[in-house]
Amino acid sequence: MADPSTYRPAPGTIPVDAGVYRFRDKDGRVIYVGKAKSLRQRLSSYFQDISALHPRTATMVRTGASVEWTVVTNEVEALQLEYSWIKEFDPRFNVKYRDDKSYPYLAVTMGEEFPRAQVMRGAKRKGTRYFGPYAHAWAIRETLDLLLRVFPMRTCSGGVFKRAGQVGRPCLLGYIDKCSAPCVGRVSAEEHRAIARDFCDFMNGDTGRFVKRLERQMKEAADQLEFEQAARVRDDLEALRKALERSAVVLPDGTDADVFALADDDLEVAVQVFHVRGGRVRGQRGWVAENAEAEPMPAIVEHLLQQVYGGEAGEAVPREVLVPVLPEDADSVEAWLSALRGSRVHLRVPSRGDKRTLMETVRRNADQALARHKVARAGDLTARGQALEDLQEHLELGDAPLRIECYDISHVQGTQMVGSMVVFEDGLPRKSEYRRFVIRGDGAGGGMDDTSAMHEVLTRRFHRYLEDREHAADGAASAGGEVPAETGPERIDPETGRPRRFAYPPNLVVVDGGLPQVNAAATALAEIGVHDVAVVGLAKRLEEVWKPGEEFPVILPRTSEGLYLLQRVRDEAHRFAITFHRQRRSKAMTASQLDGIPGLGEARRKALLKHFGSLKRIRAASVEDLQSVEGIGPALAATIAAELSTQERPEPAVNVMTGEVLSQT
Repeated sequence: MADPSTYRPAPGTIPVDAGVYRFRDKDGRVIYVGKAKSLRQRLSSYFQDISALHPRTATMVRTGASVEWTVVTNEVEALQLEYSWIKEFDPRFNVKYRDDKSYPYLAVTMGEEFPRAQVMRGAKRKGTRYFGPYAHAWAIRETLDLLLRVFPMRTCSGGVFKRAGQVGRPCLLGYIDKCSAPCVGRVSAEEHRAIARDFCDFMNGDTGRFVKRLERQMKEAADQLEFEQAARVRDDLEALRKALERSAVVLPDGTDADVFALADDDLEVAVQVFHVRGGRVRGQRGWVAENAEAEPMPAIVEHLLQQVYGGEAGEAVPREVLVPVLPEDADSVEAWLSALRGSRVHLRVPSRGDKRTLMETVRRNADQALARHKVARAGDLTARGQALEDLQEHLELGDAPLRIECYDISHVQGTQMVGSMVVFEDGLPRKSEYRRFVIRGDGAGGGMDDTSAMHEVLTRRFHRYLEDREHAADGAASAGGEVPAETGPERIDPETGRPRRFAYPPNLVVVDGGLPQVNAAATALAEIGVHDVAVVGLAKRLEEVWKPGEEFPVILPRTSEGLYLLQRVRDEAHRFAITFHRQRRSKAMTASQLDGIPGLGEARRKALLKHFGSLKRIRAASVEDLQSVEGIGPALAATIAAELSTQERPEPAVNVMTGEVLSQT
């Protein structure tokens, strides 16, 4: 680890203005991002006596090799820039107060001609209305199943919708009156859109008019002695009431708010948030994050809001955000949230009434979540640290392997050969750094066996590492030698703003296999001049750990945390490789049956697959259906149909004794 005094900037060179700063390690990787009202005061605090710093902060400062900063005009800009840098560089020493789960939403695609209700995750899409988030997708499906009786809108995929229109028959939901079947023209596009708008109004909390409308319809049907119709409306009304019971009214004034509560100790903080829309709890989320720096509660709340809302669309920010304590600069945070929403957002601490009561409920949930987390993961951090120490000891490494890369090869008898690289940092998977390789056959021996393929993958990966390192050195030299090559920004790709794909070396390389694979990997590293990376292999049958050139393997105890970590890394590399291999094999099988058709080039093959979705549907299509694809004329359509029908016809099964045909399809 570096001595902080070797890269400490002169105090007079640090501005006193507000800004955002970044610490980089010796490889140029951003390891911490922070903001400050006064950069000089904040940065000077990192370079005081190391013994006076918090242990995590001291480790960060010793791991760093340089520090840089950007001056901004106000605190709102600092909040925005700090969030964007944390999201961009994912620094290892920044505490994540947001969970990494993608929570499901009930979404209505109002931007489509025929809006569809469905479960959606991930980034928000323009023209789509979102309700939630929900803790589980099944909760959305149960609610949707109840409401389709009253709001029979489309829930099918685009392919199902299109096929129903082609054959003139709706799906099952259309027959049981849980869909108005716009696919076959039972309702017009405008009528279906009106149903979708009513559904959205109901989910937004405007429930009273729909309940009253159904009660009126039931009474009118009963008065006219249409008892079967009255019974159907009664069942619809019951379904509506059941859906309402799932989200109890907690704020009678119809408030839209997110209510946050936290429970913390010296090491961790549990976060709970209730999403209240129209006075009803529409969703709940909870997670536990590290609090190793023992930050004060106002700082935790500020970082929490920054990370929760920084990546959301403006419509996801409610009119009110209720928190247990206000951030240190509450006005700036409130202004930032208002800018995200596009209208005024109130950030406040509830002091009395229904909102205070709800805050206490959320707080109790946070307390219980933290208690459950402590019981479930009491030994997790200890186990990870013990695993790294075990590997350092048994493999005789100079340092604990904080970054482990594992490689695996997948193929079927030498066809569609691919390789995988997975990365574990601090004992946890770093999925953003995973990489896949298509074996080209330019490794030792032509790349047609596991050892040659492993040689090729390691050669390509570390060639890229050396190229990035040389690029960084050239950039530092062109800057007048003021910035060391290892810490310069040249490791960041100027086009994407992210670290270059292979910019950082591992402490340990693990290959899936025994001595032959290990020797191939070690040979690849030696040939390109990489001598400071340890290489081992994990053989499957007896879980033996092999080192290059050793006659006997290293046997780790069966209860060793280090062995468990190696097994997890190996299994993850195997999963990643075989998934990629299956994808390529599936595409190759589809493409191969279309390749030999005269007149069918790559563009037309893609157009066919995009239009029909699969080879099976192309086979089932008529000549007239094939002509509906752009670029397919009558002659080519007839050729495609004839070629595919020939491929589809198998040889008949024949009894070898009698010559009788047993089956013909």
